[in-house]
Amino acid sequence: MSITTNEYGQPIGAPVPGWSPRPLPSAETLEGAYCRLERLNAQRHGEDLYAAYRSASDDRDWTYLSVGPFNDPQAFQRHLETAERSVDPRHYAVIDKRTGKAVGTLALMRMEPNSGVIEVGFVTFSPLLKRTPISTEAQFLLMAYCFDELGYRRYEWKCDSLNAPSRAAAERLGFQFEGVFRQVVVYKGRNRDTAWYSILDSEWPVLKQAFKAWLAADNFDAQGKQRASLGELRKRLS
Repeated sequence: MSITTNEYGQPIGAPVPGWSPRPLPSAETLEGAYCRLERLNAQRHGEDLYAAYRSASDDRDWTYLSVGPFNDPQAFQRHLETAERSVDPRHYAVIDKRTGKAVGTLALMRMEPNSGVIEVGFVTFSPLLKRTPISTEAQFLLMAYCFDELGYRRYEWKCDSLNAPSRAAAERLGFQFEGVFRQVVVYKGRNRDTAWYSILDSEWPVLKQAFKAWLAADNFDAQGKQRASLGELRKRLS
């Protein structure tokens, strides 16, 4: 790989010709085959989301989130009202198109339009969508929106370094591990070392093809089991 140098012979970053700041997210709805993402609305989505989250056998899904768990609907509704008003993070409800019900949420956050960097976070998926095509498609819809429509250069995923399920999800979705930042956050009275992952715009074309191939109807048998994993499809396309 060639190295760019300045007039003093110092190595500098590669030029980004024609770059301009990216727009902030503004989409109210993103449509997929299995789900759609709607801008979070506490009144419209609150009852469905509370029921979806309470269908879990315990509160472990809230351990690594900075909020929750919520054991009464009034407290949960207040949380949603606060999230609805937020611009960064910008929260979306995941709607199961078969039932029309909200079954989880996720958000775009830590937006840096001048550099084209954005993060997906506050991923709060209920048992009604975990391990279903909906959970993958919801992530794909946000990625495609940020890369294809808004033109961002870098899409990030960060989590507690001890959160093994989140780290596995990032790797399954094609994020690249970049390292652990120590003692970055204090939440719920405890320390968080943060694991960083990212996808770059140069990596997106192959990932996009893999997502589309994985989500295709013919990738699932009659019992709904995948024929090829996302990882296998990425290897074939690389």
